[in-house]
Amino acid sequence: MFHIVLVEPEIPPNAGNIIRLTANLGAHLHLIHPLGFELSDKHLRRAGMDYRDLARVSEHVSWMGFVEAVRPQRTFAITTKGERCYAEVQFQAGDGLVFGPESRGLSRSLLDTFDAGSRLSVPMAAGSRSMNLSNCVAVIAYEAWRQCGFVSDPIVTEAAG
Repeated sequence: MFHIVLVEPEIPPNAGNIIRLTANLGAHLHLIHPLGFELSDKHLRRAGMDYRDLARVSEHVSWMGFVEAVRPQRTFAITTKGERCYAEVQFQAGDGLVFGPESRGLSRSLLDTFDAGSRLSVPMAAGSRSMNLSNCVAVIAYEAWRQCGFVSDPIVTEAAG
């Protein structure tokens, strides 16, 4: 269905929450190295609870490794520097939603590979800096899934069933 891409995630509980989220959405989670934790981290396991076996999670050594392996139809960078609100997009199955590290977001060099219309933001109150990563992923992923009629990827559903 969707590709949720975390570039260099740093905080285990966020990754655990996102593992649980992707399992419930039927999305495919992609983790781009380096990771700020081990996938066996107890905080990640606690946040993801028993969803790790129900989630589709892939690791990639680099952004280009992900692009070459997956070749998503379209990708959207989610950033506080986005010029377009995520709610303005008509999402499609197969889209990649790309999120950066919690402490710094996506690098300028990576953001520059996305055209302006593919750099998305989540509206926030004036003076706010950013949202928690797992909350941001949930907001955008659920909107994308809603637009697609809440249809799950049959491969993930069968693996989970």
